[in-house]
Amino acid sequence: MRLRAWRRDDRELHFNILQEPAVFRHFGPEPMGMEECWRRLMAAVGGWQLNGFGGWAVERKSDGRLLGMAALFTAWRDLDPIFGNDPEMGWIFATDAHGQGLAGEACRAVLDWAQSNLAPTQIWAIIAPANEPSIKLAQKLGFEPVHETTYHGEPTIVLRRPTWG
Repeated sequence: MRLRAWRRDDRELHFNILQEPAVFRHFGPEPMGMEECWRRLMAAVGGWQLNGFGGWAVERKSDGRLLGMAALFTAWRDLDPIFGNDPEMGWIFATDAHGQGLAGEACRAVLDWAQSNLAPTQIWAIIAPANEPSIKLAQKLGFEPVHETTYHGEPTIVLRRPTWG
């Protein structure tokens, strides 16, 4: 796999990934609409300008197919604790890419980039308790559960990866 900058023509491909039941079930009871998909894509791109970090499209090297995304971002979520300017990490992958280690490979590349390009900082993540594969991946990446809460009416686990260095 390869991390690359988002392109305008990724919009529909990313939207299609977000429509897959095994993907959207962790974001809400209904698939994300095109408007929300586009807003998130724009935030992934705009984060580079505002924060010095953002999101990457993840593609398969052999054919350039979009497999998903991995990102560092600030969302200023209404959660306790408040993450503030600390990066939050997230990842979303197409169903047919699940279980192949691609998300782990992409996320480790993002964390390597962070350690090489950002001042030492903690990194946060939120994951639905039912999303066991993402919880396992987060733990492999060094994230530790901080607590369980409710976010937008849904149970949520808040995780933190300690500051490196």
